[in-house]
Amino acid sequence: MSATGGERARSKGGSGSGARKRSAEPAAELPVARVLVDVSPHHLDRPFDYLVPSRFDTEAVPGCRVRVRFNGRLLDGFLLQRVAESDYAGRLAWLQRVVSSEPVLVGELLELVRAVARRYAGTLNDVARLAVPPRHARVENEAVAAGPSEPPSPPASTAWARYGHGAAFLHAVREGKAARAVWQALPDEDWSTRLAELAAAAASERRSAILVVPDHRDLTRLTKSCAALLGDRGVVSLSSELGQAERYRRWLAVRRGDVRIVVGTRAAMFAPVVPPLGLVVVWDDGDDQHLYPTAPYPHVRDVLTHRAHSSGAALLIGGFARTAEAEMLVESGWAGELVAGRAEVRSAAPRVTAIGEDDAQLARDPTIRSARLPSIAFQAARQALRDGTPVLVQVPRRGYMPALGCARCGERATCRRCAGPLAVPVGTSDVARPPSCRWCGAVEHAFRCVSCGTDRLRAIVIGAARTAEELGKAFGGVTVRTSGGDEVLARVPAAPALVVATPGVEPVAAGGYGAALLLDARAMLSRPELRAGEQALRRWLAAASLVRSAERGGRVVVLAESELPPVQALVRWDPSWYAARELAGRAELGYPPAKRVASVDGAPEAVNELLDGVELPGSGEILGPVPLGEVDAEGESERERALLRVDRAHGRLLADALYEAQVRRGRGSGGPVRVQLDPLEPI
Repeated sequence: MSATGGERARSKGGSGSGARKRSAEPAAELPVARVLVDVSPHHLDRPFDYLVPSRFDTEAVPGCRVRVRFNGRLLDGFLLQRVAESDYAGRLAWLQRVVSSEPVLVGELLELVRAVARRYAGTLNDVARLAVPPRHARVENEAVAAGPSEPPSPPASTAWARYGHGAAFLHAVREGKAARAVWQALPDEDWSTRLAELAAAAASERRSAILVVPDHRDLTRLTKSCAALLGDRGVVSLSSELGQAERYRRWLAVRRGDVRIVVGTRAAMFAPVVPPLGLVVVWDDGDDQHLYPTAPYPHVRDVLTHRAHSSGAALLIGGFARTAEAEMLVESGWAGELVAGRAEVRSAAPRVTAIGEDDAQLARDPTIRSARLPSIAFQAARQALRDGTPVLVQVPRRGYMPALGCARCGERATCRRCAGPLAVPVGTSDVARPPSCRWCGAVEHAFRCVSCGTDRLRAIVIGAARTAEELGKAFGGVTVRTSGGDEVLARVPAAPALVVATPGVEPVAAGGYGAALLLDARAMLSRPELRAGEQALRRWLAAASLVRSAERGGRVVVLAESELPPVQALVRWDPSWYAARELAGRAELGYPPAKRVASVDGAPEAVNELLDGVELPGSGEILGPVPLGEVDAEGESERERALLRVDRAHGRLLADALYEAQVRRGRGSGGPVRVQLDPLEPI
């Protein structure tokens, strides 16, 4: 679609004199280029027409990078299409330069960018910045590789046979069928090898595959597993940790068809693999790192689901836990499930103990509900250490005392200046040191509780550093290791030791941990978030999966009451039951994924201005706006948030309505607004 006459006139600003100097002639065939100019506002989210000089005729191919004059400035852009004539009646500006003739935004990738932009009410430029990495001229001019390696032999289906329909899914991937499944991995599963087998099954028939994991630790593990089956030339990893040159080199290798199998973090969901695409995988889709933190905030699971649907590829959503979104795909019949039988689960899982399982437990230790390390936790740890195995201690937060509260009433301690949370700084070993604010850094020398007036503090949450210090005193002579923050351990040896780690960075122990202690479980469940229970269970299952099976003496102690639903799911190792329960609760309350929800953040004037232009479909409703307790960048206006909620059947209409409202608003008079569809935490 081309621009209107007024916008077209602005796009040519000042280029006429330069064109006359060069005496440019338009290309003989298809002289008009439709260019996606690198501008952000929604009201400029359309291709603009430019004349192609004859000297650029062969270089100006669809998908290449160009430079054009727009509103008096020289800007970058992508040439999307060449046509015979423009629908604009005025004089067109000239294409200034072809930066590179490499077609980087074309074909299936361009269609994917368009689809993602529409789903999230974003602009093509916003998504194109995520999908296409910055250019590196030297890398682009390097010699082209010899092409993809020879396809591997089809993998055996023995390990996948542990799961119902697992062997059939592997066979469907090899046959190129559009199979879709949600995989619940067993506790002792070598998940990276299983995913590598699926990738090898696709590659054996010369099909491409994209496998996305949350972080670099998972990426390193999956890359090694894939290389073991496919060879080093058969797989490429993509992540933001790579330098610009290396990232672009690998991205080009994928686009040119030199490598069929792509593994990576969230950016890899846009990998421009050569068709046919045979398989897309997202591992641990509940991890918040799968959500892009920049506009339009796409989620890996949703993007790969769209790619599987549009290309006819197989889809696998896997993990030790299950999200409500994955459960909805299963309950709707759109995807099947790969789950092992209960006998197989009991054989692989460790023994899980919670607080209050029976009266005898409470009789032996009356302080079990209040103590941070009750006797059952000490007993499990001591037994594992006597057996010569390491013990994993999972702590929700790093630091020393990352959250403080009133010693009398328990009210959270906040800063008098900015109302931020008070904490003992990370690395502090002096308990008597006064706390400071985690937001503004102000030191609090004279705390006074706003509720009861007392001046005494206590720790609400104990951090990893303080926990390691306490355990070192309790278990004299035992090595204490920590993993978290800037010091993350990948592996620990099979020797007696206490390993204190924050969620997501637990190191793998050779032969498995003898025990795992899941501390401060109540604090994880009491967080004021929609997904608090789901996230707590996901983190517990990830830690418990590193522990030996009960048959080999493995034990997990979760310090939370056994009657709580997430704890019950952990004890029974039944995340699908909890996901179904969570989905039903969301449907009753009208929250995602049962409903399609969008959040609109900004200054009050900006939010109201945007909402005035939104026409919600069907029974859609607007909740709020409500203050967020934050101020804008200038420190003048308090930010507000409104929620827009519609039935899932009207989700596309909601995205279109928000897009049109942003187009009509233009730059607006109340400052910028942030529009996010399907936010992880709408409240």
